Amino acid sequence: MYTTHHHHMEAIVFYQSQFLSFPFMLPLIAVVIFICSIKKYWHNPGNEKAILPPSPSCLKPWPIVGNLPEMLINKPTFRWIHNLMDKMNTEIACFRLGNVHVIAVTSPELSREFLKKQDAVFASRPISISTRLATNGYLTAVMVPYGEQWQKMRRVITTELLSPARYRWLLKKRVEEADHLVRYVYNHCCISSDKGGIVNVRVAAQHYCANVIRKMVFNKRYFGKGMEDGGPGLEEEEHVHALFTILKYIYSFCVSDYMPCLRGLDLDGHEKIIKEAVKITRKYHEPLIEERVRRYKEGCSNKEPEDLLDILVTLKDVSGEPLLSLAEIKAQITEIMMATVDNPSNAVEWALAEMINQPEQLQKATEELDAVVGRERLVLESDLSDLNYVKACAREAFRLHPIAPFNVPHVSISDTTVDNYFIPKGSHVLLSRVGLGRNPRVWDEPLKFRPERHLKDDGSAVVLTESDLRFITFSTGMRGCVGTTLGTTMTVMLFARLLHGFSWDVPHEQSSIKLTESKDDLALAKPLLALAKLRLPLHVYLSNY
Repeated sequence: MYTTHHHHMEAIVFYQSQFLSFPFMLPLIAVVIFICSIKKYWHNPGNEKAILPPSPSCLKPWPIVGNLPEMLINKPTFRWIHNLMDKMNTEIACFRLGNVHVIAVTSPELSREFLKKQDAVFASRPISISTRLATNGYLTAVMVPYGEQWQKMRRVITTELLSPARYRWLLKKRVEEADHLVRYVYNHCCISSDKGGIVNVRVAAQHYCANVIRKMVFNKRYFGKGMEDGGPGLEEEEHVHALFTILKYIYSFCVSDYMPCLRGLDLDGHEKIIKEAVKITRKYHEPLIEERVRRYKEGCSNKEPEDLLDILVTLKDVSGEPLLSLAEIKAQITEIMMATVDNPSNAVEWALAEMINQPEQLQKATEELDAVVGRERLVLESDLSDLNYVKACAREAFRLHPIAPFNVPHVSISDTTVDNYFIPKGSHVLLSRVGLGRNPRVWDEPLKFRPERHLKDDGSAVVLTESDLRFITFSTGMRGCVGTTLGTTMTVMLFARLLHGFSWDVPHEQSSIKLTESKDDLALAKPLLALAKLRLPLHVYLSNY
């Protein structure tokens, strides 16, 4: 007994002292599994009446660990999965990671089968280290497995936080941040000459999104003092970086998510990264939340609610007691922040980068804006419904350049059959945002940025949602995004204010924008730096001060 324990501890110390290589990984996993005396990890196919979706012929699952070794040496995992599916020429594939069947889908028809026809069967979420930490033990709505807690928190968000009435109530705060965005970019333009100024579009877009949700939740733009030019201060930069870090590592193919007996060893380092990022968000959120709760408990807040935090704190159940615990409020606010910052900012950065390289698209968008809005005022939310070409550009960015390779995973709560394929209970279904949006069977010239493909022949309104799942913006079904209206407004307002208020071009020393994806994710490899110039009369900007 002592010898076995001693060897186990030596293995852990050895891992912690050096970067984990593949030759070391496999025996370590095997040793830990048998030491932990876990239950048998083979799936019994005896009850399968249909075959599983196809698996790559080059991948023969190892006993117990499945294809985790191959996953570990083929990073990033999403590119490995998509490359294998391309070689197989299939739109559905099954990978066994540990004891979990991970099923990737690039077909809109099959996606509709999963999220529409059999929506209730796939209404749960996986258990993972990252989601447990980010949701404070599964107290929120989006990343929580199917059950009473999910139903409770989704009801709160739908009826209390993002209802049509609440959306209208928060209009002023959204307008303030759209105005602030224009001031920020204006401050980077050289107003004394025609040279313009270089703007980091990623910073402008991400912090506009973060400012909007901070204003809606906490009724404040900055955690600190901000910068003189209106940009984020050190506090806001740290906060946004932490949110994007959590988002990057949510459902990030962590070894211990597929083999729970390995939790605590942090074999791929994800747990440490997530913990630190969550700690940073809590550093900024929790003092504000705790102070607000204290004020209400002590009767110091007799005024009308001003923001979403006030709403969460004052919700009551049928007996007049607080509906939400302090832990639930803290967790749900973090999730709201995470759900708001990434999708609009990524779409607008990519769209603007694509359009700078195709100036005729920029011209068409600004002509539409001038026709709808004019040149004597800034874009308002009431204008957005008429900006079909601008929305088509945003929609094309969502199609071609999604924020994440896969949709948030769905977990089957029972055995089922989809398109004659057996889907075992507990399978993780990953709808591929990349595979759907770039599917050559569905889209003509799928790798080209062509906004015109989304314009309707009858001139009817363009929307960002895609109910047929030919690509994914806000998903659909029981676990679909409840913030579609807010997400659409933030995306189109951000984009329209940038296009209407400023002309955009490549920096003087460049001939074009390099449209290269990051190696590890789908963002632009380098933040978009673009030359901005004023395009409206000066008094329009000055009236915004």
